[in-house]
Amino acid sequence: EILNNFEQRLISEIEYRLERSPVEESDEEVEHGEEYMENGTPPQFETKLRHYKIYEGMPATFTCKVIGNPKPKIYWFKDGKQISVRSEHYRIQREPDGTCSLQTSASSLDDDGNYTIMAANPQGRVSCTGRLMVQAVNQRGRSARTSTSQPHARRPRSRSRDSGDENEPIQERFFRPHFLQAPGDLIVQEGKLCRMDCKVSGLPTPDLSWQLNGRPVRPDASHKMLVRENGVHSLIIEPVTTRDAGIYTCVATNRAGDNSFSLELIVAAKDAHKPPVFVEKLQNTGVAEGYPVRLECRVSGMPPPQIFWKKENDSLTYSTDRVSMHQDNYGYLCLLIQGAMKEDAGWYTVSAKNEAGIVSCTARLDVHTQWQQQAPKTRKVRPSASRYAALTDQGLDIKAAFLPDANPIHLQPALVESDDL
Repeated sequence: EILNNFEQRLISEIEYRLERSPVEESDEEVEHGEEYMENGTPPQFETKLRHYKIYEGMPATFTCKVIGNPKPKIYWFKDGKQISVRSEHYRIQREPDGTCSLQTSASSLDDDGNYTIMAANPQGRVSCTGRLMVQAVNQRGRSARTSTSQPHARRPRSRSRDSGDENEPIQERFFRPHFLQAPGDLIVQEGKLCRMDCKVSGLPTPDLSWQLNGRPVRPDASHKMLVRENGVHSLIIEPVTTRDAGIYTCVATNRAGDNSFSLELIVAAKDAHKPPVFVEKLQNTGVAEGYPVRLECRVSGMPPPQIFWKKENDSLTYSTDRVSMHQDNYGYLCLLIQGAMKEDAGWYTVSAKNEAGIVSCTARLDVHTQWQQQAPKTRKVRPSASRYAALTDQGLDIKAAFLPDANPIHLQPALVESDDL
């Protein structure tokens, strides 16, 4: 009775909104003329919307089949509010045989709710509702507790008032595991903590296992496998030893299939305190105004050094959409400028500091006006992929840029004030 009242309120809300405001139609070519009035038939559902229970990130599709003469007009609603046919999140389709569908390619928690389709022609109007339950990927262990300890926290599951089967089950769907987040290669000092985090989707919730060089990683005093409330799975190794170095593979499995990712863990010797050294230094660079440019170098040191960038005497403390700083686990550093401007010209200094020392290098960036050229098309450059591809595209001689005798001014460590970095 509660479900019927809930469904009735939802339909009443929709009908109230239909009377108060104009609605959009999913089939604008459908016109209802008076010639259909005598031998017409009201809309009717040959198949109705079903109820679904899925996990966030998964696709969802509601389908049903509507018949009637004249061809009914179709309206879709979520929780009583009409869904626009021009919605970017939902894809609305209608087949010639009367099959209607509403699809989202990647469900979010906001998509949880009641979806209603209404079909109308001059002979009458019908509607049916399907429930979409979207769960966070970490809810395998929480669902049972929630339903028993907090029965009032769950939304009522709606049924279609036109449904002949009031006990229609929630339709279970199966999806192969898919990694939403995975770590890259790691360099960790011996004796320190190593953490590998990943996030996976799939239905039913996948089981995760870890391997080192093809052999299973077993939990013990120094190897722990955790799952946090936000769905992130972690392999934590503390302390890291040289025996932990190698290729790690994480395998996610459920009844729909499996998926995996791999990474390399390099364990640096404990006594290897090495001051930072520039393996490749910044190079003096010129760029045409409006074009992207990178200032790149590579630094080594143990433990891995902290990095500081300066332009003239001003510290660059955070990245913006136009000027961004990047580094990877192998010591590559990059200052990326999207669409160089005259005021970007000047001397740039990068400093690397760890417990064993500090080192800096400096290079000049020149920004020159383009002559007899049209304004450049804006072109986004990614900081990774091929590190030097963007420079090569601009006609720079990359090999010459890394010759030892072409190094720019190299500031001695004594000239850098570490407190002012």
